[in-house]
This record gives sequence, structure tokens and C-alpha cells, in this order.
Amino acid sequence: MRKYIAFLLFILATTTSQAEKVYEFNSTCQQAYQEIQKLKINNGIALIEKAKQQNPDNLIPFYLENYIDLVYLFFNEDAEEYIIRKPKIEQRIKLLEQGPQSSPFYRYCLSMVYVQKAFIEIKFAENWRASWDVRKAFLLIKENKKLFQTFSPNDLLYGGLQAIISTIPSGYSFFANLIGLSGSMSEGMTLLKNFAYSTDPYAKLFSNETAFIYCYVAYHVGNKKADAIKFIQERKLDVVNNYLLCYMAANLYVVDKKLEMAKSIIQNRNKSPEYINLPIWDYELGFIKLDHLELQEAASYLESYLAKFKGNFYTKDTYLKLSWCYYLEGNMKSAEAARQNIIKKGSTDTDADKQALKDAKSGVWPNALLLKARLLSDGGYFQEALALLNSKNINSFALEEEKLEYQYRYGRIYDDLNKNEQAIDYYNAAINLGVNRKEYYAARAALQIGEIYEREGKKKLAIPYFEKCISLKDHEYKNSLDQRAKAGLQRCGN
Repeated sequence: MRKYIAFLLFILATTTSQAEKVYEFNSTCQQAYQEIQKLKINNGIALIEKAKQQNPDNLIPFYLENYIDLVYLFFNEDAEEYIIRKPKIEQRIKLLEQGPQSSPFYRYCLSMVYVQKAFIEIKFAENWRASWDVRKAFLLIKENKKLFQTFSPNDLLYGGLQAIISTIPSGYSFFANLIGLSGSMSEGMTLLKNFAYSTDPYAKLFSNETAFIYCYVAYHVGNKKADAIKFIQERKLDVVNNYLLCYMAANLYVVDKKLEMAKSIIQNRNKSPEYINLPIWDYELGFIKLDHLELQEAASYLESYLAKFKGNFYTKDTYLKLSWCYYLEGNMKSAEAARQNIIKKGSTDTDADKQALKDAKSGVWPNALLLKARLLSDGGYFQEALALLNSKNINSFALEEEKLEYQYRYGRIYDDLNKNEQAIDYYNAAINLGVNRKEYYAARAALQIGEIYEREGKKKLAIPYFEKCISLKDHEYKNSLDQRAKAGLQRCGN
């Protein structure tokens, strides 16, 4: 009888232990989270282990482990690491499902892990899996928002997913239709922005992650570029000691054509060995140098990046940029070697990589003057770019695609200089020249006119140009341009 009672007590204790899983974001977990957000991964791992020892039934440490896998796999795209880490992510989901559904963290943690899992899957070309995981994440956080209306972190995840899902380009819309998702740009951006500026305790805890998500979504999806840059500057984000924010700010400054600011952030970041070593800094510096035609230094950084990076995303595009360095230097042997690597290495999962492969296979090199003007314009060196274009006229170019690019380049430069009337004139000329061609210039020109009118508050004038961008078929960068045009239509209420 005593043995029987002891056995029952053991079973009861085991069952009780399993039933008492908790989501406790205690001080140790908060410290671990902050270290991971800074990309001090080893510090984060040590604190996670400490939290597990403090309470083995606390599920938050296991949730935080997923951030570590995300960092390794998203930035490095190491296929061998993916094979090792993928089963652990699946096990983590099963473990999180053992938590109490009465906690607002139950669905929130699962939703975030599914989003992270989807991002990783996209990096490894598992798009079907990613689409279904996004669906799981969206439904979980949507339900969580209904059940726990005062749980503010819902707005971070639900708002971001709403905004992104609302702009899925036509080339991928069948995914959204198949899995039954639809989003709202305005609702998503409102929720996301309100949480980013909130003084709620959770908003403070998640402030770094929120800044990363809000700035990217505001810039690339909401077309609130100035708002994103303003947020970085006014909130005085720590771009020295937080590598996540350092990368985000530098990357957005590059895209926003503020290269000196981007370079300053990268070069002045904390160089402590506590931080994870990422090849991405060489990538960014390579582009910064290339856009100022510092060709030798650009080639050195890009070569260094390609030697360290183990993934496929933007690999072909990086080799394309490397080939341009050598081409503009007159080193055709190295330029051709880089072109061969475009064909042999990387994948075509992005529009940029598809275009790089197309260029490599064409055997045609771009017009050197127009290429220099493009790079200088991309870097924000507008007067230098204009000086190059002004040295020619449209009749200086024999090929139709060069005449088209000549008009388009003027449009982009005047657009960046806020000379809207001149920009629109050149953009319309590019549309007329390129409407039936395969180059992206006409579609991008239509998109840019739409965004100009949107900035001016002339949404009715903007809509036809966004629609024009989407209507143009079988051109370069089709999916990415459609996504931006669709986002424009959402913002303009169409």
C-alpha cells in the first residue's frame, strides 16, 4: 500500500509539474532579451540558462532561444546550421504549446515564433511552409487581441502583420488567397506606430525590437520614409552598443541615400568581441563605397563579404555589383570572372538576383556613363550625377534602352531634389519610351509619380499611376514594384 501511495504521489507531482508551465518574463529573462536584441548572443545564452535553472517550468527562456536561431539563420543563411536548428524550432513550438492558454503570452509567443520561423524558411526557399506559418501566426495574434484587449504587445505583432499582408504583390497573391489572409494598411500602421510611441511598460521592454519593426515597415511598406528616419533620430536609438539598431539604421540610411551617416554608424559601432561577428558590415560598406565610385575599396569589401557569407539571398546581386567595380576600373578579366560567379552561385529567389542573372547571361555591359550616374544618384551625390548626364543629350545614345534610362535617371535625380514638376516630366517621358519594353524603368517611373502625388496630398492623381505600375507586364523587378504600388493604393484608400 505504501508503494502504491508513493507511486500515486509521484504521478500527481509529475502531472502537477507539467500543468504548471508558466510564461514569466522575469528580470533574468528581460536581461537575456536585451542582450540578444543587442546581438550579444553569448551573453544572452548564459542568461537564458540561468533563467532555466531559476525556474525550469518557465517557458519564456525557450521563447527567447528562438531569437538566437533567427539571428544566426537570417543573417548568415548557413544551410548546415539550418539542418541542426530547424528541429529545435519545431520542438520549441511543441513546448510553448504546453503553456497555460489563460496567459496572454501563450498565443503571443507562439505567433512570434511562427513569424520568425517563416522568415527563416523564406531565406531557405521554403515559401510554402513560410506562408502557412504566417497564417498560423496571424490567426493566433488576431485571437489573442480579442481575448486580451489590454495586452499591448499584441499591437506590435498584429499591426506589423496587418500592414505587410495588405501589400502582398500580385505575383504572390495566390498565397494570401489560398491561406485566407487579408490585412489593412491603415489599421496596421496605426497600431504599430501607437505601440512604438507608447509609454506602456511592455512598449518599454520591447522598445528595441519595436523600433526595428516599426522603422522598416514605416519606410518600406507605409512609405513613411521621413517618419522612419525621424524616429531613429528623435528617439536617439543606441546605434553604437545595439547591433540590431545599428544595422537597421545604417541600412535605412543607405536606402535613403544618406551614405555618410550610414558609414559613420557602421564605423563607430562598439567593436567589442561580445557581439556576434556578422559579414553584413562588409556588405553595407561595399555598397557605400560603390555609390561614391570608390571602386577599389568597394571591391575589397564586397569580396570580403562574399568570402564569409554562406547564403544565397542577394548573392548574385552582390556579384553583379562587384563586376561593376571591376568594369568601371577597366579590369575586364576580373569583371568577367565576377559575372561567371553570378551564373554559378546564389539563387534567384529575389527580383534583384533574377535581374543579376539576366544581365550576366546577356553578355552586354551597361553604358559606363549611365551606370556612374545611377550609382552616384543612389548614393545621394546628385550634383555629380547631374553633371555626368548634362554632358550628354538623348541623341548621344544609340540604343533605345539607353535613351530610356537617360530620361529615367533625370527623373530620379530631380525627384530626390524635390523638383517635382521636372521629375514628373522626365518620368512621363520614360513611361512613353518604355511602356512596351522589358526594362523596369517605365514601371518604376509610374510608381515614383504616384508617390510624388501622394506626398503632395493629391491621392486621386496618385492612384492611376500606381495602377499603371501594376498594369505593366513582364518587366524587371515585377513583384517588388507591384508590392510597392499595391501599398500605395492601400495608402490612398483604393
